Amino acid sequence: MKTPPRFDIRDRILNLSKHKILLLMALPGVIYFFIFHYIPLWGLLIAFKDYKPFMGFTASNWVGLQYFQRLLQEPVFWNVLANSLIINFYNLIFFFPLPIILALLLNEVRSQLFKRTVQTVVYLPHFMSWVIIYGLTFLLFSNQGLINTQLREWNLSPVLVFLEPNLFRPMIVLQDIWRDVGWGTIVILAALTGINPELYEAAMIDGANRWQQVRYITLPSIKGVILILLILRLGNLLRIGFEQIYVMQNPLNYGVSDVLETYSFRTGILNANFGYATAVGLFQSVTAIFLIVVANWLVKKMGEEGIW
Repeated sequence: MKTPPRFDIRDRILNLSKHKILLLMALPGVIYFFIFHYIPLWGLLIAFKDYKPFMGFTASNWVGLQYFQRLLQEPVFWNVLANSLIINFYNLIFFFPLPIILALLLNEVRSQLFKRTVQTVVYLPHFMSWVIIYGLTFLLFSNQGLINTQLREWNLSPVLVFLEPNLFRPMIVLQDIWRDVGWGTIVILAALTGINPELYEAAMIDGANRWQQVRYITLPSIKGVILILLILRLGNLLRIGFEQIYVMQNPLNYGVSDVLETYSFRTGILNANFGYATAVGLFQSVTAIFLIVVANWLVKKMGEEGIW
């Protein structure tokens, strides 16, 4: 019977000293997460208190689960929750596969100049703010925009994205695709570089064509990375970028555009009801943790490695 390894604090300290340069390099990231992600957790108390800014966290009166009860009793909350789920479901179906497909296509390109040019072009939109993207959308799809002007010249009906609620969700998904599909290929391309090229050489000797190589070598080799990205994506199933939705909202599309972030901002922050806004945010976070745990468990049941 094997004896468990003896814990020696001196060996641990010696081992850490050997990697002191790496630890120092990681120190700024640790400090960042501690200051901006761990210390603010103290603010979650607001969700259980009648928070008064001049009284502070500790002096404000406890209200228990009052805000969560109100949250679940609000009829508008269920519409907001449905909007968040529907938009993210569309993103999961239409956006999630595209970075994988784009990375596979770029991986087949032999011209490095063409490959790098395409990568640069599809990466650039990621660095644009949502305000700029809204401006571009307005220039294209407003009543007097470029596309609608051309459609009228062809005697076709204009596409009034800002006036038709049914067009709001598809436009949000298209904006996400245009802005972030190139950025999403980075992880997949990194995973593709780790595939042993001898596997492709052996497949070519056996007579496999390019599609068969992708099907039997490339996709199985990056399946673990794809599943991890899917787990993380499911964790954000209720979370949508506030800026993107907020700049695209107007009174005509509130019914389909109001999501948890904008609902929290409008009913909580603008009305100085900070406790209620924090309760909405905490509901999102707890749900995200639950979804990640369930997705990770399902992936492990399938025989794959999860994120822990």
